[in-house]
Amino acid sequence: MKTSLLRRLALTAALVGACGAAHAAQRSMLGHFDFDHPAFIHELPFASRALVLQVSSDDPQTWQLALNNAQNVLQYFGDDKVRVVVVAFGPGLRMLLKDSPVAARIAAQDGEGIEFDACHNTMEGMARKLGHMPELVPAAVVVPAGVVRLMQLEKAGFAYLRP
Repeated sequence: MKTSLLRRLALTAALVGACGAAHAAQRSMLGHFDFDHPAFIHELPFASRALVLQVSSDDPQTWQLALNNAQNVLQYFGDDKVRVVVVAFGPGLRMLLKDSPVAARIAAQDGEGIEFDACHNTMEGMARKLGHMPELVPAAVVVPAGVVRLMQLEKAGFAYLRP
């Protein structure tokens, strides 16, 4: 048991060292995640509505549907009146990879105030297979765990949708 833990710690340290510069530039909540006090990348002081979308599928059609849902909500309420967070984990994290077919659309929606959260647990799992941390789109925000982020936002009153 101890040996397994030591191996995991060594792998994590090696991965952090190997991707330090690239990962350091990525937006992240790893150092300051507080379950009882949700934080966000975009300042939206007039947002009176909130939606969190779960993306856990690697199907690009599902990604397009999630992005369409997010855009429709912005158009209906107004981009300064609603906070939309897309949380990607498991196979859905591929949506937030740098070479994702929806990377340009994510960048545009980030510019409109939509937040895109990437599960660090999933990233670590991918890193064990790849030998390095996956490279995300610049708009992505790394959160400790996608499911925990969903729980946090639901507790904070966000409507939940899984397209």
